[in-house]
Amino acid sequence: MRQGSASGSTVGSAAARTAGQPTLALRTKVRPLTRLVRFGDVLWRPALLLGIVFAGWWALSESGSVPHYLVPTPAQVWATMVEKRAFLWLNTYVTLYETVIGFVLAVVFGLLTAVLIAYSRTMERALYPIVLFAQVIPKIAIAPLLIVWFGFGLAPKIILAVLIAFFPVVISGVAGLRSTDPELVDLSKTMGASPWQTFRKIRFPNALPHLMAGIKVAVTLAVVGAVVGEFVGANEGLGYVLLLANGNLDSALLFADLFLMSLIGIVLFAIVEVAEAALIPWHASRRSGVPLTTS
Repeated sequence: MRQGSASGSTVGSAAARTAGQPTLALRTKVRPLTRLVRFGDVLWRPALLLGIVFAGWWALSESGSVPHYLVPTPAQVWATMVEKRAFLWLNTYVTLYETVIGFVLAVVFGLLTAVLIAYSRTMERALYPIVLFAQVIPKIAIAPLLIVWFGFGLAPKIILAVLIAFFPVVISGVAGLRSTDPELVDLSKTMGASPWQTFRKIRFPNALPHLMAGIKVAVTLAVVGAVVGEFVGANEGLGYVLLLANGNLDSALLFADLFLMSLIGIVLFAIVEVAEAALIPWHASRRSGVPLTTS
């Protein structure tokens, strides 16, 4: 009798597990759909705003109240992008290359500087004033000096992109490394962890949310640094195209160039967003997907 009841309970539990499997499979299938719905909910507002801006631009340019050499029509801008696509693509590649190299170098040197400042009071007193001094100097004033030192090649533009994108990485890195719970650090010491293990397992993961916020700011500033360097002295790049279009009063080329500059920044920012989601999926800002407001 006991064997029968035991076998019955076993069969019942197996049936319960079997009955739960479709529910789990259904949740697995529904989850990508839910993410897609959330993604669409995030995008429709900026898409609507861009549509309104585009409609206003089209109405203003087509009304004839503003000359086309001041505000070209969307069709003129598109025709310019198609007609000069090879020229624009070449210069877009140059600016993109300068931006990416400058951004990567800014992240590497910025993170190293943040570690030195966070771990050593002596290094903080030595480096922090220099970092602050380099940040407050207008970069447009440094650009001519870089041209004199390094010529008209890619080096001045990359250095300028590094200088502009460097500061947010340092500040966010220091804030993140110093926000680690001291009790966790003490616990790792009592468990025999080395300083490198404590940094790799506790301090750096804890600093990632702050660091990624600074990196997202830095990637947009790197575009600005590269373009500013091209303003001062260059014969290629989107900054050079902007000066060329301005000198020729070619507003359609000017608008197309501005669109490509914005596109570079948006694409790089989106890549950093994807990297953030992959690196810190455990963080509250990436985990819940719940908006901060109910509106």
